[in-house]
Amino acid sequence: MSASELYSKYTKVWIPDPEDVWKSAEITKDYKDGDEILHLKLEDEMPLEYSINSNAEQLPFLRNPDILVGENDLTALSYLHEPAVLHNLKVRFLESNAIYTYCGIVLVAINPYEQLPIYGEDVIHAYSGQNMGDMDPHIFAVAEEAYKQMARDEKNQSIIVSGESGAGKTVSAKYAMRYFATVGGSASEANVEEKVLASSPIMEAIGNAKTTRNDNSSRFGKYIQIGFDRQYYIIGANMRTYLLEKSRVVFQAEDERNYHIFYQLCASANRPDFKELKLSSAEDYFYATQGGNTEIDGVNDAEDFERTWNAFTLLGVKDAHQMNIYRVIASILHLGNVEIVSERDVDTCGVARNDEHLNYFCDLLGVEHDQMEHWLCHRKLVTTSETYVKTMSKQHAINARNALAKHIYAQLFNWIVDHINKALYTTSKQHSFIGVLDIYGLNDSELEHCLPKTHLMFVIAEACLMAEGQDLMPKGTDQSWAQKLYDRHSSSLHFQKPRMSNMAFVVIHFADKVEYQCDGFLEKNRDTVHEEQINILKASKYQLVADLFQEEKEPATSNIKTKTSKISIRPLKPAMKAPNKEHKKTVGLQFRNSLQLLMETLNATTPHYVRCIKPNDEKSAFSFDAERAVQQLRACGVLETIRISAAGYPSRWTYHEFFNRYRVLMTKKNIILNDKKETCKRLLEIVIKDPDKFQFGRSKIFFRAGQVAYLEKLRADKFRAACMMIQKTVRGWLQRTKYRRMRKAAITIQKHIRGYQARRWMDLLRKTRAAVIFQKQYRMHVVRRKYLHIRNATVTIQAYTRGRFVRRVYHELLRQHKASIIQKYVRGWIARKRFSRIRNAVIYLQCCYRRMKARRELKTLKIEARSVEHYKKLTSGMENKVVQLQRKVDVQRVLDLEKENTLLKDEKDKLNQSIKNESKDVAEKLSQKTAKESELAKKELEEERSRYQNLLKEYSRLEQRYDNLQEEINLIKHTPGHRRNPSNQSSLGSDSNYPSVSTSEVGDTEDAVQLVEEAGLENAAMDMTIFLKLQKRVRELEQERKLLRAEIERKEAAETKKANEYNSIPENEQAADLAYDSLKRQELESENKKLKNELNELRKAIAEKAIGENPTNDEENAYSVLLNQLRAASEELEVRKEEVLLLRTQIVDAAHQKEVVGNMDNVTEKYEWKRSDENTEKDDVIEAYNGICETNRLLEAQLQSQIRQHEEEVGRMRNQIEVLKEDLEKQQQVLTQTLQMSPEARIEYNVQQEITRLTNENLDLKELVEKQEKNEKKLKKQLKIHMKKVQELEARNFVQKESRPELTRQVTVQRKEKEFQGMLEYYKDDESLLIRNLIAGAHHFTVKGMLLCRILVHSLLSSTINGIKKVLKKHNDDFEITSFWLSNSCRLLHCLKQYSGDEDFMKQNNARQNEHSLKNFDLTEYRQLLSDLSIQIYQQLIKVAENLLQSMIVSAMLENESIQGLSSVKPMGYRKRSSSRVDGDSSYTLEAMVRQLNLLNNTMCEHGLDPEIIQQVFRQLFYIINAVTLNNLLLRKDVCSWSTGMQLRYNISQLEEWLRGKNLHQSGTMKTMEPLIQAAQLLQVKKKTSDDAAAICSMCTDLSPQQIVKILNLYTPVNEFEERVTVAFIRNIQSCLQDRNEPPQLLMDFKHMFPVIFPYNPSALNLDTIHIPANLNLTFLNRV
Repeated sequence: MSASELYSKYTKVWIPDPEDVWKSAEITKDYKDGDEILHLKLEDEMPLEYSINSNAEQLPFLRNPDILVGENDLTALSYLHEPAVLHNLKVRFLESNAIYTYCGIVLVAINPYEQLPIYGEDVIHAYSGQNMGDMDPHIFAVAEEAYKQMARDEKNQSIIVSGESGAGKTVSAKYAMRYFATVGGSASEANVEEKVLASSPIMEAIGNAKTTRNDNSSRFGKYIQIGFDRQYYIIGANMRTYLLEKSRVVFQAEDERNYHIFYQLCASANRPDFKELKLSSAEDYFYATQGGNTEIDGVNDAEDFERTWNAFTLLGVKDAHQMNIYRVIASILHLGNVEIVSERDVDTCGVARNDEHLNYFCDLLGVEHDQMEHWLCHRKLVTTSETYVKTMSKQHAINARNALAKHIYAQLFNWIVDHINKALYTTSKQHSFIGVLDIYGLNDSELEHCLPKTHLMFVIAEACLMAEGQDLMPKGTDQSWAQKLYDRHSSSLHFQKPRMSNMAFVVIHFADKVEYQCDGFLEKNRDTVHEEQINILKASKYQLVADLFQEEKEPATSNIKTKTSKISIRPLKPAMKAPNKEHKKTVGLQFRNSLQLLMETLNATTPHYVRCIKPNDEKSAFSFDAERAVQQLRACGVLETIRISAAGYPSRWTYHEFFNRYRVLMTKKNIILNDKKETCKRLLEIVIKDPDKFQFGRSKIFFRAGQVAYLEKLRADKFRAACMMIQKTVRGWLQRTKYRRMRKAAITIQKHIRGYQARRWMDLLRKTRAAVIFQKQYRMHVVRRKYLHIRNATVTIQAYTRGRFVRRVYHELLRQHKASIIQKYVRGWIARKRFSRIRNAVIYLQCCYRRMKARRELKTLKIEARSVEHYKKLTSGMENKVVQLQRKVDVQRVLDLEKENTLLKDEKDKLNQSIKNESKDVAEKLSQKTAKESELAKKELEEERSRYQNLLKEYSRLEQRYDNLQEEINLIKHTPGHRRNPSNQSSLGSDSNYPSVSTSEVGDTEDAVQLVEEAGLENAAMDMTIFLKLQKRVRELEQERKLLRAEIERKEAAETKKANEYNSIPENEQAADLAYDSLKRQELESENKKLKNELNELRKAIAEKAIGENPTNDEENAYSVLLNQLRAASEELEVRKEEVLLLRTQIVDAAHQKEVVGNMDNVTEKYEWKRSDENTEKDDVIEAYNGICETNRLLEAQLQSQIRQHEEEVGRMRNQIEVLKEDLEKQQQVLTQTLQMSPEARIEYNVQQEITRLTNENLDLKELVEKQEKNEKKLKKQLKIHMKKVQELEARNFVQKESRPELTRQVTVQRKEKEFQGMLEYYKDDESLLIRNLIAGAHHFTVKGMLLCRILVHSLLSSTINGIKKVLKKHNDDFEITSFWLSNSCRLLHCLKQYSGDEDFMKQNNARQNEHSLKNFDLTEYRQLLSDLSIQIYQQLIKVAENLLQSMIVSAMLENESIQGLSSVKPMGYRKRSSSRVDGDSSYTLEAMVRQLNLLNNTMCEHGLDPEIIQQVFRQLFYIINAVTLNNLLLRKDVCSWSTGMQLRYNISQLEEWLRGKNLHQSGTMKTMEPLIQAAQLLQVKKKTSDDAAAICSMCTDLSPQQIVKILNLYTPVNEFEERVTVAFIRNIQSCLQDRNEPPQLLMDFKHMFPVIFPYNPSALNLDTIHIPANLNLTFLNRV
């Protein structure tokens, strides 16, 4: 196609720019052939006229369409040229923060100078097993491709990492090795992968240094071979090093450092074991300070040294050897500080006197001081006839000293590499290997451009050979060597002589020209070290120093190769002849040998290329310098790769993708719906005239460079024309609509104006009429106010006048009334005074008469009083009065007691009320706190359950691993030849071969000894530890028995003493005591019984309420306080009642005695009864004395009982305190010991403690079992005796015993006739047959798990569990069998609980089922074993289901078009996805995944699995679907688009509908899909303004900030009408998400497993109604 067709208006091009290298512009005028100016418009809208020649040879590069910008693969670009590649890398690096990009077979990696969260194990697992084009570009993808090709093609692989210094080569190589170590972890316990990773810190310490371009630059090349066995597990590794930069040891440029190890040692100089090194700060040493600054920002050399030390330890280097290594390194620092001074003659020099650094150097290396001092300043010249010793000048001596330092460090470097290889060496046979080549970049200021070392090796190899020859010449100089190069290679295309110099040469690389200076070239090539100095070091007293300088017969690298490498490598060229042994190895020779060995290895492997790019020289994070980047792209061969790709057919489309993308260019007559291939052919023949620009394949169309862009241009022109047509039509419609709207508005305005004028006229008329009305009303109001004022004044005057006249009449009447009252009272006083005089006279007369009558009667009474009868009447009357008085006193006391009792009841009611109120408050607080703490408890329970199940999962994995190792051991045993005994063989299997010897009763040692003798010495030796523990237990019980006996004796003594005291009391006092006790019982029974019952009921109610509400610690304290108060109140009440009772008796007795005595005294005094006084006083004294004695005895008894109780309580508390103290001390000791241990030892110690605790519990249980067995034996003997008697009495009903052996029954239960007990019996010999038919053959039929629950014997249960494990191990990938046994295990677990006899599990049983409960067996431990087995089966079920769904998830959720025609396609490059969607593709659809879910659900339902477990299974599976889909979305740029979000929303809705149809939506399954739902919403929402950013932050709560930013960075428009997410918007999102305190997480852990909870679902069937199916072949089982 012509240039005028391509360079048309609106086309974007690239023009050169001095600052940005390339700048984008847009053509504003169509180009025509012959035009010399191209009219352009820059991005800032500035016009530009671009000059071109008439032949159109200088036309600018065309720019790719925007839809192709940011592609993962550079070969996917339509226009493949330098500006397109540079712009694509820049957009991906700055806008998407993507540092990796494919360029055909090469991975381009840009150093971000920032730690990115894309290298975790979750990312490694995400890339594992994926094809190289399936995920976004990554170093892990290249490593996976190498690993996969090694396994598929069985060919060795190499990953070649290249780039200049600071580009990130070392990090890339390290991550590649980490990937291999993670994916191909060692199958044994040697942890080879950890050792491979541990070699990195060591090599970084001794081989890396700070340069001007990199803080951790590798100053040597290394090639690491990671060996694999036939199962592709890592078995070993080998490292080769190339060209260590020895000159850095003695010289560093400005702002650079020496090797890290020197600074690490100086930073750790204060360690106690480093005192002998005599080191100080790094600033004190010449070799460490030539670069200026000795520190690196953000680097702690002391911490790095600890990592180096630990890495040496992990590789097996002992501390003593490490100290020898550090001694050699420290000696180099001291050697650099040795001061060499000139003497009198210029050609002579010497070491300064008393130089302490030379002393340190000699002491550290163990060499002679005088000899070293001499040969540092002298050299030996050997001729054919004699030997001379010649002095050296100061400069030559310094050069010799520096050469010695370099040689020592180089030898030490090689020694460390050799020992690392020995640590990584393996004796196993190596099947294949993957090599990682890290060639360090050049950093020479003399070079104009940086060039990778790999390419320099090919170019300057021959120059090195010429330098070798020049070194052999005695008078060879740098100038003669340069002249020889000019003479020999002047005709070469790759060699050039500079114009202005005779001491330089230029090597022409395909990327650029590199100029080399010849000054000092030969001296550097010789690398001379004096032999005398080496001989001194060989004689060192330290073996390590002497070994460093011993001559080797063969190169170390060849030795290592023969040991580790098992491959045969055929070099491309014949091997070069070995040099003469007497000739020293120069740098050129070493370079040539290393190059030859490296090329032989690389040519025998499949290469994979990683090109590292340094984006800027300032080491700024995510800063891109276009000029520096394009230099490296030109030099490293990326652009050359692009040119090669452009020469072929880089763009490739399937017919389906091409049809969907460019169907807008087709006409109706050219479309054949049933044949898209023919339709595409017709379109291309019409659109592209040149048939060489495209080719048709079987399933794809191949385009040359630029054709896809041309098609995109045609498509854009088509859309542009359509848009213009739509715009024209829409604009016309808008103008017509606008005219109609304006006309309608004008009419409306006129209408409203006229209406407004009419309304104003009407308003005027209305206001005029209103004014007239206002005037009328106002005038009327004024006249009326005046009238009312006059009227009110007239009425007021009349009122006051009339009131005055009425008050005059009232005062006159009042005076008359008061005068009549005065007259009334005067007349009454006169009449009363006259009446009183008459009455007094009459009373006086009556008194006189009555006095006379009384005197007469007194005389008569005196006569009667002297008679006996009258005395008797009087006595009887007094007795009656005394009884009445006593009754009155009793009644009064009773009333007082009743009142007091009433008061106490009131007080009790108040206490009850207060307790109720407080209980209500406590209940409210409990309800609030319980709600919060229940949530926390649930979370803790979930976490604990998860940890337990993870441990159980790990245990099952280790058990599987143990079985595999056992099988391998068995295979090895049966294989003839050399056998190796495993060092970690377990001896646990021997525990079950011996019977356990234990005592039957505590303290019965004779029986134990007898059992030991019966079992034999060998068997007894196995259980001797148990026997010793039993003896310890017996001693403890003996001590407890002695304490109990002492306490019993003390109580008996107290009782005897009490009885003696009671016998010593007189009989009358004993009788009084008995009377008092009876009286007390009666009173207490009658009065206090009711109160105590009420208090007990109150306590019980409160306790039940507290237990039911499950209070926390604070609420338990409050409840205990209330109970203590209530208890104290009740005790106080009892004490008060006893005191009241005592006081009552005493008061009654005292009152009675006082009353009797008083009455008798009165009678005696009055009637003169003197004889009765003595008896009355004596009785009163006796009664009072008895009452006081009773009171004292009662109080004393109570006091003594309280003292005894207190002493007993104190004794018990002391004993408890001592026991608790001992336990606390033991726990503290255990805790202290545990904290001092390492994590592995701590876990082992905890396991041992747990085993000890379980052993003690088992011993206790064994004691109980043995006791029960003894009782059982006794009962059986008695039963046999009774049976014999019954058989004798019932001889006719006697039945002969069968000849077969005794049957083994599950439970010894007395049978009822014609009623089955729900049990089965079988012969012991049939147990293996039972297990084989029931377990091994159970997968051939479907059983709901009802039979297993009837067999409850310890041995049978153990065999059953082992049988299930074997079946599951055999069918570990069969979902149906796994589901079947999960259902059976759960049903067996339910039945063990249902018939365990526990009340909690018997609530739902019927009466018959409760009769079948196990009463003589305790199978609690088997419930735990079955629960663990069920958890293992559940985890295996999830794993099998995950394997079934794993291959479907990505294709069904992300790739398949659930909504047809919604997704758009984009051109792909060389790294085409393996699952391309074409017609007839076998990729999975959402319907296929739903069918698979239906199959899983139907299988579990058919097997009768509990619905709760099914819900948990699908919750876990949906979490896996969510995690896998989201991880792929985060690692794939091609699916992060709006259409993918719509597809995801639709697919998730279909899954939710399926859950609702299966009634599984209530299990919280959809909550696990929330991250994926939010990701889909994020792809669809608007992403422009700050409000959009706030909405995204509030919406995406289940996504981490890293995931949100990653999705926004990966978001790609599927067509040109969408806009990209701007960098400013992403920065706004990041600022909004800063407040989230979430751990950094990019990918979800799809291996995370929720803890499973097994419900309790008892069976409704009775055991006696179960029938055994005939197809089980269990006819030997009999129902009991």
